[in-house]
Amino acid sequence: MPTALLEFLFWSCIGAVVYHYAGYPVVLFFLAQMAQAKSDLAYLLRRRSRRQSFSPDFVPRVALLVSAYNEEEVIQAKVKNTLAIDYPADSLDVFIGLDSPTDSTPAILAQIPTGAIRIHQFDCRRGKLAVLCDLARGTSAEILVFTDANTMLDRSCVRNLVRHFVDPRVGAVSGEEVRVAGTGTDAGAESLYWRYESALKVLENRLNCSLGGNGAALAVRRSLFHPVKQSIVEDFQIPLEIRFNGHRVVYDPEAVAVEEIAPTFAAQFARRVRIGAGNYQTLFNHLEYVNPFRGLLAFSFLSHRVLRWFVPFLMLLALACSVSLVGHRSFIAITAAQCLFYAMAVLGYQLRKAHKRPLLLAGPLYFCAMNLALLLGLFRYLAGRQALAWNPTPRIGAEALLRNTRSDR
Repeated sequence: MPTALLEFLFWSCIGAVVYHYAGYPVVLFFLAQMAQAKSDLAYLLRRRSRRQSFSPDFVPRVALLVSAYNEEEVIQAKVKNTLAIDYPADSLDVFIGLDSPTDSTPAILAQIPTGAIRIHQFDCRRGKLAVLCDLARGTSAEILVFTDANTMLDRSCVRNLVRHFVDPRVGAVSGEEVRVAGTGTDAGAESLYWRYESALKVLENRLNCSLGGNGAALAVRRSLFHPVKQSIVEDFQIPLEIRFNGHRVVYDPEAVAVEEIAPTFAAQFARRVRIGAGNYQTLFNHLEYVNPFRGLLAFSFLSHRVLRWFVPFLMLLALACSVSLVGHRSFIAITAAQCLFYAMAVLGYQLRKAHKRPLLLAGPLYFCAMNLALLLGLFRYLAGRQALAWNPTPRIGAEALLRNTRSDR
């Protein structure tokens, strides 16, 4: 292959990766500033309030839906947390769907003396979305709130999610998922990455181009909840479809849900592989979403999501090109730098295996692990080996983590 073409491919790959992680946030920031300036000017000229008006009298009927498989470690804390939610009891229905669990989850729920929660047990295991669809058919509530069994909701989370639906244009609202470390878990790199993601969501929300959600705290207008296909990552696909169908998707950082980071590196990695498979499933099922005529929505989807999913291929192609160009003096250092970065990731992994903190190696390790998981996720999706149902990641102490998070805020 001609040297010029190899150099072009190399710098194109590096440029795309840099744009995704650094350039896109900068572009978002300036677009958000322009949108704010436009809003300020409109306010000065028209003297109309720029803020979303929230009516205290707006209390729609809400159904809180939980799909649970083997959740014996957290289900009791989840019930206690749910009963403490600050929302009128006569307007809140709580449904827990048991997806044919094999542990003591049903027995634990049977011992809890409360009629405020409706338990539905399914004999055949089908996956989270199928259970949520069945639960949704059993309620006439106007708003559906989806949450996970291992997620603890802040008392005001449901109120903060629901308040946005006073605007008839809003179809879905995603809360803020705070990920915290349990005992013996190193949160470092993942916590930093999660804050980076939250910052992007805030900026996208200001530009009305929020796309996805998270299963920890996701509210959907019931009339718009019509999933056509079963999905591996339904918490991303459902709001994505709602937004591209013309309804607003809102991100509310004040609707807080707390989830414990998976306690082991292997568990974190397995979770990322599954989510990666779901991301590619969503992409290949909705290629029309990258249509440039979709404007800012397509720009956001391509820059924030699609590029993220293709970073591992860009990294591999860049490495292959630089190795092919190693005969050129400038590419000797470039190739050595890439190899050093990957070697740092491997060394960080070895330290993690030895139960030692990787410290400065945590960044390269997390970055490489995340992209390797995406790569394996694609292979798993293409091979059809990612089932809709999966085993939950073991976590403990979620209720205590919620108390600690409240005290920190």
